[in-house]
This record gives sequence, C-alpha cells and structure tokens, in this order.
Amino acid sequence: MMAAFPHAMPVEGLLGGLLIGISAAIMLLGNGRIAGVSGLGARALGIADAGAPRAMAAAFIIGLPLGAALAALLLGGVMTRYPAAMWQVVVGGVVVGYGTRLGSGCTSGHGVCGMARLSPRSIAATLIFMGSGIATVALMRAGGLL
Repeated sequence: MMAAFPHAMPVEGLLGGLLIGISAAIMLLGNGRIAGVSGLGARALGIADAGAPRAMAAAFIIGLPLGAALAALLLGGVMTRYPAAMWQVVVGGVVVGYGTRLGSGCTSGHGVCGMARLSPRSIAATLIFMGSGIATVALMRAGGLL
C-alpha cells in the first residue's frame, strides 16, 4: 500500500492492465480488429455499419461485465464510489459517448490499441484524453467537488 494512495491496488491494476493488453492483442492478431470498446459497442447495438461482425462485437461487450463479475467473485470486491445523483452518471455517459464519436474512438481504441501501433492520431487523442482528465480533476478539486 502506498502512503499517498491508501486504497491503491497496484497488483490488481497491473493484472487488469495485462489482461486488457492480452485481449487487445488477441483481437488484433486473431481477428485483425481493434479492441475499441466504443466501436464494438456501437456495432453490437447496430449503430455502426462497419467493423467487427455484430456477434463478435456483442460477445466482447457482454464479456466485459461478465469478466468483471467473475474477477470480483474470485478475488473479492473492489471498492467503488459513484456520484450521489443519477443525473451526473447519465450526463457523464452522454458526454463520454459524444466524445468517443467526435474523436473516432475511445480510450481503449486509441490509448491501448492505437498507442501500441504508434498511430499519430491515437497519440494525439490520448494526450487530449489525459490532459482533459487532469484538468477536470484539478477544477473539481479546486471547486471542492472532489
């Protein structure tokens, strides 16, 4: 445990990162597809016409919460914290959804897969994701919201 982060779970984070990387590599090497969750989600819902076959996209999307549930069952619960008001979750989801369509991908597609391929577009998108996240946390802390 780290003093500055008393609830940090570095081993679990490392294992989760490895699993994300392995699943992205399997998807790319095995199927020639990028494991971008927003694109796979849009394909699974029928919003996008191009991309992975719809059944593969649906299996990937369904596997995300099932895998998390299995890990929680095997390893014990993970401490989570959600906003008190549901409207904040909904607004956050809409903003993230809009951003993924605007940026032609999400953090998994650009940050994991695109960065691994040294894609200039993905490097720029990931820098913007990270910068926006850092700025948001700084503003929320300054405003007493965190």
